[in-house]
Amino acid sequence: MKMRQISAAVALAVLATGSAVAKEGGDQYPNGAEGWLAGAVPPPGNYFLNYFGHYSGKLRDGDGDKVPGAEVDAWFEAMRFIKMTDTKILGGDWGMHLVVPVVQQRVKLGGDGKTVTGLGDITFNPIIIAWHTKNLHWTVAMDINMPTGKYKSGDPRKSIGTNYWSLEPIFAATWLSDDGWEVSGKFMYNIKRKNKDFRLAPGMPKMDYESGDDFHMDYVVGKHFGPWAVGLSGYYLKQTENDKLEGETLPEVPGVWSRGRKGEVFAIGPSVSYTNKSGTMFIAQWQHETEAENRFRGDKALFKLVLPF
Repeated sequence: MKMRQISAAVALAVLATGSAVAKEGGDQYPNGAEGWLAGAVPPPGNYFLNYFGHYSGKLRDGDGDKVPGAEVDAWFEAMRFIKMTDTKILGGDWGMHLVVPVVQQRVKLGGDGKTVTGLGDITFNPIIIAWHTKNLHWTVAMDINMPTGKYKSGDPRKSIGTNYWSLEPIFAATWLSDDGWEVSGKFMYNIKRKNKDFRLAPGMPKMDYESGDDFHMDYVVGKHFGPWAVGLSGYYLKQTENDKLEGETLPEVPGVWSRGRKGEVFAIGPSVSYTNKSGTMFIAQWQHETEAENRFRGDKALFKLVLPF
């Protein structure tokens, strides 16, 4: 088949590719999950973080216009375990973490929807290094995203996981002023491997599908008032490489995606946090995606718990 013929067929097969956090085209990270104190990794000890949220959105084409009949609705919960040690590397605290997501999502494509529940792609990070000064905190890390999520070759409506490995270098920083103002950002670059089990439909031959690498970041700007903090948080993602099928860049499919199917999205919304005397932090936020291309565009509500052991 010619590449354009393949792309026309694949348009129906991959419109809803994505995971529990309503990622379209291969996100393995729940965009917007980090904000407050993103660069201020806690001191040595053991910590449990729980992320619980909901996302709903409609697919947008390369011009940002709606793709009829393509939408997603998902509930997700991610359990994150962090261990920070007393070991120093280059003067910074060394630690590691594990993130285990569980998802229930419904993807609708062309009027036909499917609901699936299961494990998402697990993330392991063996190297977190954090430094601290009075007002500035920063961290470098390296996430390894594993293809553990449920995946149905030939039917993306039944898939939660991406079915590929990826490596994600991270830099995060937090500036916290003496009078309580905070600016935090977490900057990531997702380097993706191929999905070698891609099918246009069940029973058809396997093909190599490669989602393009992307840059993405979470952010928050806000003010602390005693145990409370209020501000604006969100995220931005920009795909830097083209999607490829059998090694060739996907050509444009009008009304579905632009050439290369490069995704882009920006989100912003209010965020509130509360920290009690024992150090347990509660965060609630809502993020509205104001612009999106070649991705879903919608709204995300997230509730986060940070619990020191």
